Amino acid sequence: MKRRTLIKGLAATLPSLWLTRALGNSLFEGQPLNEPIANGPFKPTWESLQNYKTPEWFRDAKFGIWAHWGPQCQPEAGDWYARNMYQEGSPQYKFHLEKYGHPSKFGFKDVINEWKAENWDPEALVSLYKSAGAQYFMALANHHDNFDLYDSKYQAHWNSTKIGPKKDLIGGWAKAARNNGLPFGVSVHASHAWRWYEVAQRSDKTGPYQGIPYDGKLTKASGKGKWWDGLDPQDLYAQNHPLSKNSLDDNFDVEQWNWSNGVCLPSNAYIDKFYNRTIELINKYNPDVVYFDDDRLPLWPASDAGLRIAAHLYNKSIKEHGDLRVVLNGKKLNEKQRKAMVWDIERGQANQIQPLPWQTDTCIGGWHYDRALYERDGYKSAKTIIQTLVDIVSKNGNLMLNIPVRGDGTIDEKERKIVEDIGRWMKANSESIFATRPWKIFGEGPAQEAATHLSEQGFNEGKGKEFTYEDIRFATKDGILYATAMGWPEDGKLVIKSLARNSEYLTKEIRKIEWLPTKQSLNFERNENGLLISLPEKASDDLTYANAVKIFS
Repeated sequence: MKRRTLIKGLAATLPSLWLTRALGNSLFEGQPLNEPIANGPFKPTWESLQNYKTPEWFRDAKFGIWAHWGPQCQPEAGDWYARNMYQEGSPQYKFHLEKYGHPSKFGFKDVINEWKAENWDPEALVSLYKSAGAQYFMALANHHDNFDLYDSKYQAHWNSTKIGPKKDLIGGWAKAARNNGLPFGVSVHASHAWRWYEVAQRSDKTGPYQGIPYDGKLTKASGKGKWWDGLDPQDLYAQNHPLSKNSLDDNFDVEQWNWSNGVCLPSNAYIDKFYNRTIELINKYNPDVVYFDDDRLPLWPASDAGLRIAAHLYNKSIKEHGDLRVVLNGKKLNEKQRKAMVWDIERGQANQIQPLPWQTDTCIGGWHYDRALYERDGYKSAKTIIQTLVDIVSKNGNLMLNIPVRGDGTIDEKERKIVEDIGRWMKANSESIFATRPWKIFGEGPAQEAATHLSEQGFNEGKGKEFTYEDIRFATKDGILYATAMGWPEDGKLVIKSLARNSEYLTKEIRKIEWLPTKQSLNFERNENGLLISLPEKASDDLTYANAVKIFS
């Protein structure tokens, strides 16, 4: 893209003062990006990318599992550890002092060095996830901590083949996924390290270490005689720049996440490095899904690097397969941007059927492993996960579920039990999930009526009413309607008001209704008040939190 074209596009989206600052910083000048974009019909513009069409395999899949696993899982102290450990007085700062020492002496680079992933068995984990019904699998390629979990030429020293596990983790995950016949995805989060790591430039305001800088500004020269002798911490921390506006506030400014509102703009070298790392990741591991933890695309609107990566991913797929088989996820997309990629809603979901396929990403606990959650039984239940999945599928969405992995590469027994319980429900009811499409309406019931006010841009999870047997969700496949009740009516009589005799949604006569787990025919009555279905005798197991029936008309 020509510099003047990108500047014209930016002028419509950025405040004039910020744009002037960007141009004064020569943001779009400098060395060209090294990795070429694959030739093909897609160009690195939003207009061109809107010709994207979601592949049918992804629409059919509905359910994926994610290993959001990296060095921040090593302390087992929760998400954003590599940032929060540098925030004086925070729980993770206090944890770090006790476990590792002061961050001026033992920083996150040193946590990485302690991480060995000694019990990691990707084949066993992916096989478990497949048995639970996962139709695709995704692994973390890097997080905001800027550490690549693969053999990275552009992050040559700070990657998992050189430091920590000394293993190609993405390579191992990819092999396991493909051995199990699952499409493989990667999640990329490193575009934010520039701003996210600014806390590492701080020092304590009080106490015996007052005024002594943390390790965020260390340089290669400081490593002589240390384990990282010869390595440059700035290749990891990327903190050789001024602090952003209000950087000393602990709350991350969400507008600065979008490269505005006084953020210190990333350098050309930083942008080019991120671009090259990501193109190399795509070329080397051939992912079927690329998830960006970004609003829209990485570094947008400060740079067109994300647009270039998207065009390359799409063109590469067409060149190698003859058609477009890849999925690209981004968050907080407007209506036009949702045509260019698959909209992802973090820890939340849509309120209505969406015209285009979309995805929720969520977790049974924290994104990175948190032992405190394990100890207080804080994980989501299989019931919550299955009900969430049924609701999402009814609205044309997929669910990507993270199962947090411990530092050593294993999951705990409570997590395993949840995964196995999900698998038990799936074995009996997956026909109502996989390869279905939304019906005329997504469903009925009080939970959705209470949720219509919630934002669809993320983090609305758990803010609505709990599901009950009155909450019904629909999906369809091959002319058959599936209705799933989010609970068991006490009298064993399921009432579906939307399917009353005078229903505008189902005008045909109902020929037969089956109980999906056993294919047993059920007695039913259809009158002006609804469709009344007599459920079979309630089973003694605990799978009746989502009860699917198969309706033939």
